[in-house]
Amino acid sequence: MTILIRPGAVTLSEWRAVYRGAAIALDPATRPAIAAGAAAVGRILAKGEPVYGINTGFGKLASVRIGDADLETLQRNIVLSHAAGVGDAMAPPVARLMMVLKLASLAQGASGVRLETIDLLAALVANDLIPVVPAQGSVGASGDLAPLAHMTAAMIGVGDILVRGTRVPAAEALSGAGLAPLTLAAKEGLALLNGTQFSTAQALAGLFEAERLFHSALVTGALATDAARGSDTPFDPRIHALRGHRGQIETAAALRALMEGSAIRASHLRDDPRVQDPYCLRCQPQVMGAVLDLLRQGAATLATEANGVTDNPLIFADTGEALSGGNFHAEPVAFAADQIALAVCEIGALAERRIAMLVDPALSGLPAFLTPKPGLNSGFMIPQVTAAALVSENKQRATPASVDSIPTSANQEDHVSMAAHGARRLLGMVENAMNVIAIELLAAAQACDFHDPLRSSRPLEAVRRALREKVPALDDDRHLHPDMTAAADLVRTGAIAATVLPVVLPGLESQS
Repeated sequence: MTILIRPGAVTLSEWRAVYRGAAIALDPATRPAIAAGAAAVGRILAKGEPVYGINTGFGKLASVRIGDADLETLQRNIVLSHAAGVGDAMAPPVARLMMVLKLASLAQGASGVRLETIDLLAALVANDLIPVVPAQGSVGASGDLAPLAHMTAAMIGVGDILVRGTRVPAAEALSGAGLAPLTLAAKEGLALLNGTQFSTAQALAGLFEAERLFHSALVTGALATDAARGSDTPFDPRIHALRGHRGQIETAAALRALMEGSAIRASHLRDDPRVQDPYCLRCQPQVMGAVLDLLRQGAATLATEANGVTDNPLIFADTGEALSGGNFHAEPVAFAADQIALAVCEIGALAERRIAMLVDPALSGLPAFLTPKPGLNSGFMIPQVTAAALVSENKQRATPASVDSIPTSANQEDHVSMAAHGARRLLGMVENAMNVIAIELLAAAQACDFHDPLRSSRPLEAVRRALREKVPALDDDRHLHPDMTAAADLVRTGAIAATVLPVVLPGLESQS
């Protein structure tokens, strides 16, 4: 599968495919606009007037005029001086997505870079040459300078590149692929450094993994409801139509479909003294539906951002102007990242409450901690504690990043978005929540075992079989970590959601 990158018009599903590793090809129709932008920079230089980022210093040094003989050195210097990131390197799939986002932005022709610069960036992606980019050092304005500088440094032969997973000096990696290091022309270093592509890539990666998390949590939530012999009456479509939220309506429909035909569910209708289930069961459509709506809002913002041009100054070839503005300010990305973080936090929090309910005999009516011989065995006592720990960690991480700011660049950049670390935390939060969902999967399947010979619905029984192929039922205590790892792999890979087909689980793209 090859995704045609049409700058300004790439869909969310196409960005998802790029993140998952799909090959890309840049639309050749972009080449005239790229050439026109580069030619406009040449005309601006010929006028001899000072223009920010083209023949001046940067940031607080914008008033310093640079002579024509030093323009190439100016662009190289900005790359080397700004490659000041620290910390662990970006995950390769996210770094690759960042490169394609930058490619799509530059190819709109408003950045003034040359065709050869675009072609080199595309060649890096095509040859799976992924620059090693330290993930810390951006405050989300003026652009993701430090991480994008590390990406650009690799293009000029400085730093390191991952070649088939092996870290290789950039110059050596380029040479091995038959590529020459780039000599940056006027404006190009700044164009490559400036922009929100690091923050946007991190946020998109978090969004796509959160969607997979959401799907898995719907399935385990339905399985836990069945395990608790809970009612599906709260999922009745008439209830949700009266409120009107799209995510809630679609979530309730998915839960109904997942539980349809369950004999365990049917057993709740006879001789059950309970009138209403606890909120962690009954209010799943309201909570998970709101989560879905929030993820979709974040997705809409990020889809727009991914198709935008966010460096500075911007080149308008038709008038020959270079206009300075602030498109590099990543406030939209920061808000979207905060929304996703809140959604991820709530998915895990609701699931942990279902786990706690299942292991508590006073609430579930099942053996304590879901073990046939409680006391001699501890069963699922500590997995629930682990889930609680992960949920609390995510609560701490979910504090909004967008409300923070700190002045930089001698107070020239006096309000920044903090989008970079707001987005960077998302994958870790999703991983925490996926482990919570994995524990729920184990607990809910174990709880259903106590209802034998009653069976759940067809899709939920398929989930139980998929789990039992990896993890046997827990009779006596054993080393639980391998069980939890195996369950987490089913969640992380999307296997749990795939198992329930043909039930359609709502995702980022609305069903209407």
